[in-house]
Amino acid sequence: MKPLQISAETAQKLAKSLNVPLEQIMHMPQHILISKLAALNKSEEEKK
Repeated sequence: MKPLQISAETAQKLAKSLNVPLEQIMHMPQHILISKLAALNKSEEEKK
């Protein structure tokens, strides 16, 4: 499995928002990352 094709800035923002280490973001399978982002987005919408 190849690393995600995202910029370093994007990886840092994702690590901060998901509260996981940067290394874990870079080696996370893409489908898991997408599901985590969807859950994060849903929780942010509920706060509004």
